[in-house]
Amino acid sequence: MTSLSFLAAADASGLWETLGQYTLIGLTNGMLFALIALGYTMVYGIIELINFAHGDVFMLGSFLALAMINVMTGRDWDWSDPQMLWLGIGLLLLVVPLFCAALNVTIDRVVYKPLRRAPKLAPLVSAIGVSFVLMNVGLLWGGAADRHFPDLISRQNLLGDDAAIGFTAKDLMVVAITVPIMAALTVFVKATRLGKAMRATAQDPVAAQLMGINIDRVIALTFALGGALAGAAAVVYGLYINTVSYQMGFQNGLYAFTAAVLGGIGNIPGAVLGGLVIGLARAFGSGYVGERWTSALVFVILIAILVFRPAGLLGARTREKV
Repeated sequence: MTSLSFLAAADASGLWETLGQYTLIGLTNGMLFALIALGYTMVYGIIELINFAHGDVFMLGSFLALAMINVMTGRDWDWSDPQMLWLGIGLLLLVVPLFCAALNVTIDRVVYKPLRRAPKLAPLVSAIGVSFVLMNVGLLWGGAADRHFPDLISRQNLLGDDAAIGFTAKDLMVVAITVPIMAALTVFVKATRLGKAMRATAQDPVAAQLMGINIDRVIALTFALGGALAGAAAVVYGLYINTVSYQMGFQNGLYAFTAAVLGGIGNIPGAVLGGLVIGLARAFGSGYVGERWTSALVFVILIAILVFRPAGLLGARTREKV
């Protein structure tokens, strides 16, 4: 009886350890999805456009980060030195978001802005077209095969080699970068003058313009912020996953868009919550159901939630404007 009790306790302990590990993996991946999803939800909140090219902006940011690392390595950048490592990561987090922000604003000015007053289907189809163009740019830049992203950050368990749950420096890096970015975005939107202008434009563009708000400037700022978030996610993704490809924008963009819809499209906290839910669903799905069923499980969860709450988890029920 004592031995049976011991085995039962051991099994229960192993169950909780496995559950904790899957939860950690899900939350870490969910933060990456949330960063990308914020770009979708911010643009939709302002001009009600689903920017399908957003995931491919994220993909090109990953290729730029890889190119920068290769150039810095060729110039004898010592990635093994902790100070040089974090200085290099800081440089990546400065240049890549700026590149993605500029690319996103350029796409808006060249493609979306001329279609502002067109039927909603026109900019939507244009966004899909831009997505394919950027995907082919990525194919020319990085090739058809997956590219290895240098493994610069240690995989050693910070909790100790004998710990039942693994929490590596990679996991810490994801949390240390994504959480402050999300917090800074929340403060910016709620407390700054430009953030208030963005919220006013999202609620009623015509009234905001009558109050003296430059709508075009606000839209450009929104695309810039969305692109910068995609650029930050691109750097973190490359350092964490260590594999990039020209098709990664479609897959991760699809999960991020799903997260934005799940949380409530146009709602910033909803995008973060949706990203975490998608990350947890994928982690538990891979662990308990099987990797090949993970995508189906994610969309089953999405459909089930939207059936009972069409506006998403944190979305507000609003009447469609006619």
